[in-house]
Amino acid sequence: MTVTYTARVANARFGGFSQLLLLWRGSIYKLLWRELLCFLGFYMALSAAYRFVLKEGQKRYFEKLVIYCDQYASLIPVSFVLGFYVTLVVHRWWNQYLCMPLPDALMCVVAGTVHGRDERGRLYRRTLMRYAGLSAVLILRSVSTAVFKRFPTIDHVVEAGFMTREERKKFENLNSSYNKYWVPCVWFSNLAAQARREGRIRDNSALKLLLEELNVFRGKCGMLFHYDWISVPLVYTQVVTIALYSYFLACLIGRQFLDPAQGYKDHDLDLCVPIFTLLQFFFYAGWLKVAEQLINPFGEDDDDFETNFLIDRNFQVSMLAVDEMYDDLAVLEKDLYWDAAEARAPYTAATVFQLRQPSFQGSTFDITLAKEDMQFQRLDGLDGPVGEAPGDLLQRLLPAGAGMAGGGLLGRRLSFLLRKNSCVSEASTGASCSCAVVPEGAAPECSCGDPPLEPGLPEPEPPPPAGPEPLVLIPGPAEPFTTVTVPGSRGPAPPWLPSPIGEEEENLA
Repeated sequence: MTVTYTARVANARFGGFSQLLLLWRGSIYKLLWRELLCFLGFYMALSAAYRFVLKEGQKRYFEKLVIYCDQYASLIPVSFVLGFYVTLVVHRWWNQYLCMPLPDALMCVVAGTVHGRDERGRLYRRTLMRYAGLSAVLILRSVSTAVFKRFPTIDHVVEAGFMTREERKKFENLNSSYNKYWVPCVWFSNLAAQARREGRIRDNSALKLLLEELNVFRGKCGMLFHYDWISVPLVYTQVVTIALYSYFLACLIGRQFLDPAQGYKDHDLDLCVPIFTLLQFFFYAGWLKVAEQLINPFGEDDDDFETNFLIDRNFQVSMLAVDEMYDDLAVLEKDLYWDAAEARAPYTAATVFQLRQPSFQGSTFDITLAKEDMQFQRLDGLDGPVGEAPGDLLQRLLPAGAGMAGGGLLGRRLSFLLRKNSCVSEASTGASCSCAVVPEGAAPECSCGDPPLEPGLPEPEPPPPAGPEPLVLIPGPAEPFTTVTVPGSRGPAPPWLPSPIGEEEENLA
């Protein structure tokens, strides 16, 4: 029943949609021609009565009524209400199709987790997929008129092979007044657990994967039931319908052509057929017809879902996947491009031009920069929060006890890094250490970690290392010392950074 025209619009060309206007099945003409003829008939009847039946006094009163209806008909928000309504219906229509229970993922899991080439293993796999198909049939016959006409009773389901007579007895003996489409899913779970106990399903992870796919399948069946149960609110549908009908009822009177001799404004032309009013009716009423057709896609309209086709397709492919295709593999062979460094499939003469087009690398690959803009710049300092010296940032990043007070080589390197990179001077020292103002002759109290140095005294040396040095200096024949590299070193520093700290320490020594 679905009207497919995808191949007709595969390529955009001049007047591409024009060829679709001549299609009848599923077209707006097929949906709307009765309403359009009724509207035109009522319009022509009023026009004939105005011209040939009414007397002069009655004509004047009718002309005032026409002007009144034409003036106030625009107050009805038809396009606003109708646009939101159709958007809601189309979104709901597509979501209902996404909830159609398809067994493709489930049948692959069954074929990969339920093992056994014997008759019992085959019986397990076929029965599991039959239960899944039965659940889909039960929910679809509850929501689709086409499926219900195909399976009007449970006896028809049994005769079609989706259910055995023993299963029918168990199904009917369940004391529940609600829809029992979920019962085959419970049978599926019990049978899968039994297959696990018998070792047909080899581990609990495979059983978990199988039941997860079953829950996805059952969830889609449940969503179809809820979509059928919970409709678009009736008040919304009524508001849209009343707005459209009242608007065009006002147009039947307000769009009448009046006698030009009376001199009414915008009534200088007298025609019999209101062409643009008919076009407006075609668009607005057609819009409402679209919503009317899509609001329940499980009927028998031209664009409703092919539910019976889906039942046949799903049942056939699921049985093929778990039965005839189970453990049926072709002989493993080397592929055509086994020794090729760059595998590429061939092109036909109609598509070889695509091979000449360069592959897309990214939107920034076409950007060009001047040579001077591509030079790295030397960084004068570390980036950090405003008011924070680089040494303070390094001190916070190091673990507790790893600073200068901890001793060792790390303490000496940190002391040197603070002297070299934090640019400590008399001015910066005053900015980084907040000393309170005290009376003359008293010692200043500073917030720095160490007491202030007296002028002229050298900086105290750090304490000797407490443990073995991670870097060992060994005397060599060619030079005073040979440096033994500690495993896991970071390698040479980049050329744009200052010289390594170790070289500076040797120079200071």
